[in-house]
Amino acid sequence: MVERVFQLHLIKPSHYDDDGYVIQWKLSAIPSNSLAALHGIAADCAERGMLGEDVRLETHAYDETNTRIMPETIAAVLKTADFGLVCLVGVQSNQFPRALDLTRRFRAAGVQVAIGGFHVSGCLAMLPELPPELKEAQALGASLFAGEVEGRLDIVLKDAMKGALAPLYNYMDDLPSVESAPPPLLPAEIIARTSGAVTSFDAGRGCPFQCSFCTIINVQGRKSRFRGADDVEAIIRRNYAQGIKSFFVTDDNFARNSNWEAILDRIGELRWTHGIWCVFFIQVDTLCHRIPRFIEKCGRAGVKRVYIGLENINPANLLEIKKKQNRIEEYREMLLAWKKIGCLTYAGFIMGFPGDTPETIRRDIQIIQRELPLDILEFFYLTPLPGSEDHQRLSRDGVWMDPDLNKFDLEHAVTRHPVMSKEQWEAAYHDAWDTYYTPAHIRTIMRRATAMNMSAGATLFLILWFWACLKLENVHPLQGGYVRVKVRRDRRPGLPLENPLVFYPRYYGGLVVKHLQLAAIAAPLGLFRLWLKIDKKRAAAYMDQALTPPTQADLDDLDLFQNSESSRATRDKAKEKARKAAANVS
Repeated sequence: MVERVFQLHLIKPSHYDDDGYVIQWKLSAIPSNSLAALHGIAADCAERGMLGEDVRLETHAYDETNTRIMPETIAAVLKTADFGLVCLVGVQSNQFPRALDLTRRFRAAGVQVAIGGFHVSGCLAMLPELPPELKEAQALGASLFAGEVEGRLDIVLKDAMKGALAPLYNYMDDLPSVESAPPPLLPAEIIARTSGAVTSFDAGRGCPFQCSFCTIINVQGRKSRFRGADDVEAIIRRNYAQGIKSFFVTDDNFARNSNWEAILDRIGELRWTHGIWCVFFIQVDTLCHRIPRFIEKCGRAGVKRVYIGLENINPANLLEIKKKQNRIEEYREMLLAWKKIGCLTYAGFIMGFPGDTPETIRRDIQIIQRELPLDILEFFYLTPLPGSEDHQRLSRDGVWMDPDLNKFDLEHAVTRHPVMSKEQWEAAYHDAWDTYYTPAHIRTIMRRATAMNMSAGATLFLILWFWACLKLENVHPLQGGYVRVKVRRDRRPGLPLENPLVFYPRYYGGLVVKHLQLAAIAAPLGLFRLWLKIDKKRAAAYMDQALTPPTQADLDDLDLFQNSESSRATRDKAKEKARKAAANVS
């Protein structure tokens, strides 16, 4: 029997920076779970021989944040196969312009293209008709895929074999179970292109909350679906077998995974009984500390970093985005619980609520510095992402939004603010980073880490990563990496190619200057870390307001409860709740 070959090329596109160059690194930061999931599903298709006994499915995966994509080269490789398809996977709204540019080049070379991800799915879920950019993709001959691909890739591949891809595959009303689904899996050589060789998997999808800025609930649903403990163990073992020991669990809220305890117990067993020592980065909500044993078991399972959906400290702002589950009076108790198990804490801070001004934003950040034991704080513009309720409402009401999807990356103002001008809003955004990441506060964070028996060095490394991405590369740390790669010819169409005599000296000279700037801030902080190691007794005894265990007196003493009318209302409500509880006890 003559064997035929089907080549499947999976590409996770990046997007353009403000100068029009693809954001790309020697080592990127956050691995793509969409890419891992598609690669794992394709591997399952190949193992089942679903294309026929005489057809071999070859899968190639690329993450453009750490790999240059050359459509013409890939097209030439595809010509050596009997069948072929390029899938642009996990495409977010800010990545859609880049995905379209790649699609044009692939289609010009005669390659079949399918595009999936949050932008396609979110638009199908929340808008009454396809927006112009999706229609443009279809006009180029690309196929759109909305929903999740488990159990559906077979259909797409068989259509591609016939050269008859459908213009749209819409499975938004039929979200699949993920239990016992093919595991997300990437080859080690691809994972090695991330800093720290981190890979990702989802233990569950969907979220029960109603945050209006969120796309998760409209793309993955409000009803959560979960992998079992056996599934998670299989994912960890398969990755561990190829030397991968660090995992980013991409669940929007792992604390609401109904299988969390079984999963954490299984991971703990793998660590403590079988010697499979892995570390994990998870995402949770601000009420996770209320779940009995949850944080304790996270510590035993090797959770070393946690991203917390803090968003803001003004209750009125939280109500504005339907973040009703966030209770500022419990923030410090929750953060200290994570500190107790030696976990580094991350949180996002959204700015651009109707009542925000540059002064209130700066005031709130300074309160966080003094009163909450947070390590890493990330700042975002309040952004109406396609697929969110906020975007749906603005679109329906005809409110202006920036037509350039490339800017929908949470680090650009893409709609108007009722109080601040665009210039004031942008200045407030950059001022927020400067306010939080001062040398003095970085030293405070390191002191707190040492006092909680955590690594001040590891904390400093991550802080410097965040600082460098923003201050030296002008990109958000979530899009960051190590050693920026710029290719002169990989510039956004419509922008001129720079003269090589200008481009290359600036690029290579910039690398040198940026490393010198990084060294200038890192050197004194490194010496401070050394002092913390030498004077261990004094460093371990450090205490400040943020590390102090919470008491009822905080409601009167902390600025967290005095900074706005809604904060004071929260204080009064908490006092009344405490009074009633005391009365019931007596």
